[in-house]
Amino acid sequence: MSLGVWGGAVGAAAGAGLALVCYRVPQLRRPPLTARVLPYVRDLPQVLGPAPVARPHSTFGAVFGAPLRSAADRLERILGGAGSVRRRLDRANLTMTVQEFRIQQVTWGLAAFGALAAVSLLVALREPGRAVPLLVLCLAGFVVGVLARDNRLSAQVADRERQVLAEFPSVAELLALAVAAGEGPVAALDRVVGRAHGALAQDLGRVLAEVRTGEPLSRALDGLASRTGVPVVARFAEGMAVAVERGTPLSDVLHAQAADVREAGRRQLIEAGARKEIAMMVPVVFLILPVTVLYAFWPGLVGLRLVTP
Repeated sequence: MSLGVWGGAVGAAAGAGLALVCYRVPQLRRPPLTARVLPYVRDLPQVLGPAPVARPHSTFGAVFGAPLRSAADRLERILGGAGSVRRRLDRANLTMTVQEFRIQQVTWGLAAFGALAAVSLLVALREPGRAVPLLVLCLAGFVVGVLARDNRLSAQVADRERQVLAEFPSVAELLALAVAAGEGPVAALDRVVGRAHGALAQDLGRVLAEVRTGEPLSRALDGLASRTGVPVVARFAEGMAVAVERGTPLSDVLHAQAADVREAGRRQLIEAGARKEIAMMVPVVFLILPVTVLYAFWPGLVGLRLVTP
């Protein structure tokens, strides 16, 4: 091919790319519907759940969005467990759908596959006979990447539940003080949510949002009890719902539950210290004690060597 043909092909490709950019830039600059509406109905997205992303927010998603969604659907058919994933996403307070999580799993798997494929290609160029084991290794890397994203989600759930458990006594005491001061349950929730910052405050903010959109308080608290993975918070929500329905003293219930959580945390700390007592003896026995014996006996040993003829 001559230089003229190559120049024409390159110019056509550049022109097509420039035309695509000019077509796409105005659409990217246009604010989405959610950005225009949500400031006026700020509580509704928390009640209705996260909406699926209508269009990609990156060049990678715009180019490979359809293949990734197809791969995510295929992965969902293979693995299943959409209900478990949805519950864990809800417990971790992540604003993504199950399909978006599956897309992230595929992306993690492809990243691991690509890293191993680059290394395997260099090895295969030197030793062509090892191509099949290297391909199996790359496929295993894809599986490990998919499972790693799932384990990461479980770790996020565990971290958030630890935060909730650590924040619960203080939040329960604040609610009890607000109720004892004469405020109603909804006003007490509003006061605590407006001043507290943390994982439990976000859950209570969701309950408050449901109440403001017309949901009864007891039903919203029952929803919190069914969503959370922390038994203490579930008992707190159920006890508060029962107290609201039957008119029992709410401040006493909250004080008692906060005291129970503090006592349970103290007991867990003592049990953890007892379990780690043996591990704490390892550096003492194998590191500090030999050094102490060496310091005690080494001068005498040197003195005996100097005295012995």
